[in-house]
Amino acid sequence: MSDTEQGHPPARPALQDYERDPGDKPPFVLTFAEVKLLGIAGVGFFLDAYDLFIINPVSTMLQYRLYGGKSLPNNLQDLLKAAANIGSVIGQFLFGYFADAIGRKAVYGKELMLIIFATIMCISCPTNDLSPDNCLIWLTVFRIVLGVGVGGDYPMSASVTSDRAVIRKRGTLLAYIFANQGWGSLVGSLATIIVLACYKHVMNDEGETSKVDGVWRIVIGLSLIPAFGTLYQRLTLPEAERYKKAKNDTITETLEAKDFKEGVKVSSLNEPEEEVHVDIQRKAHFREFLEYFSEWRHAKILIGTCTCWFLLDIAFYGINLNQNVVLQQIGYAGTTGTAWEKLFKVSTGNIIITALGFVPGYYVSVLTIEKLGRKVIQIQGFLMTALFLGILAGKFTSLGNASFIVCFALLQFFFNFGANTTTYCYPAEVFPTKYRATAHGVSAACGKAGAIISALVFNTLTSSIGTPAVLWIFFGCSLVGACFTLLLPEVAGRDPDAILAEEIREKRLQQRH
Repeated sequence: MSDTEQGHPPARPALQDYERDPGDKPPFVLTFAEVKLLGIAGVGFFLDAYDLFIINPVSTMLQYRLYGGKSLPNNLQDLLKAAANIGSVIGQFLFGYFADAIGRKAVYGKELMLIIFATIMCISCPTNDLSPDNCLIWLTVFRIVLGVGVGGDYPMSASVTSDRAVIRKRGTLLAYIFANQGWGSLVGSLATIIVLACYKHVMNDEGETSKVDGVWRIVIGLSLIPAFGTLYQRLTLPEAERYKKAKNDTITETLEAKDFKEGVKVSSLNEPEEEVHVDIQRKAHFREFLEYFSEWRHAKILIGTCTCWFLLDIAFYGINLNQNVVLQQIGYAGTTGTAWEKLFKVSTGNIIITALGFVPGYYVSVLTIEKLGRKVIQIQGFLMTALFLGILAGKFTSLGNASFIVCFALLQFFFNFGANTTTYCYPAEVFPTKYRATAHGVSAACGKAGAIISALVFNTLTSSIGTPAVLWIFFGCSLVGACFTLLLPEVAGRDPDAILAEEIREKRLQQRH
């Protein structure tokens, strides 16, 4: 007997209220259910940025623990820094596809389990039993696994949020979730400083530099707290009503198309259960995805989202994975003093960089995304980052410390009040529910491909052609990104599912005539 038959109100899935909106408050004012979803979905981006930040100080700590203060081998250092991004590409493709193919609920939470497993394996690295090079290989392997989980979170959290969002607040909610990157960077820098401060006596006063082994393990291990904190909520999050509707519409379309060919009109969905089950499993088959994007009107949008994200990440990760260049310019390179003093100075410099421009830019996007629109924010973001990259490149050797810090802070601000936020939002808003996660995964993977190129090539290029020339390359990437944004429509107020339904109706009319 059902709850209704027993006189009880039917059980409602968690966060169902989230999908209803009275429309009487500004988009950036969140309900309790929306804040709850923000906590569940935002932790992946928090961990992404936390990991991106801490790999720089951790690699410096490993110099003292494994190589007596000497630099890490170049090839292994580059691979260690690129490892998480390599894994991300795999995770974005896989999780994006399966989120569409078998459902968000079946997949969501598994990416967080991968992150937890990989983090535990990283902090379990047996530095006393392995050679220094083998320790780096151990960390690289499990950072690739970590990257698969972090990458999987991109299409998963974007889809889970967009599936539940009312259209007038969709961009704001996605921007809120993506803004957790800023907090991840800030908390990562704070955690490093606090843990180093706790180790000052033993490392600095007593001279036991090898104790840095405990610092990097604690700093990495702290990320397990938010991961474990949201794992249960992710695993138990119910399927969104919008996704269920898209799934049922797919079944209907498949059956109607089948019976149309046989000259039979479909009047109901009372088909054999096995056949319906097969159709559900095939609803996001890669062939169907390719068929949808074989039309230029859809393909050009995917080309736009992929290319813009790729070009953005070349510049964004090129700078943020190699902040040692920036730290040298602002006097926080940590080249003098004891090992502890060097590490502490670098960490202090990193928190200055993060606090100045990183976090504020995200929240200006949150406040303005529904007013200005994604397209305007992305184009002005690309153009403004090109401007400040041009200033830094042209005046690299002549800018004073204060001028350099202001320019760099504004560059970071316009990365985040610009393309870094909108390239994430666009694929989650412009594509229909049935293709959303796959298309978002493909777009995000293209972005990470740009990040990998930057991580592997930046140091080599800098030593061969100089830092200013590399900054000019980033300048060019930003200008081209602004041009490719013109391929994208404005998505404020746009319902991609309604557009898809209209396209399907038009095709059916053409077939009948």
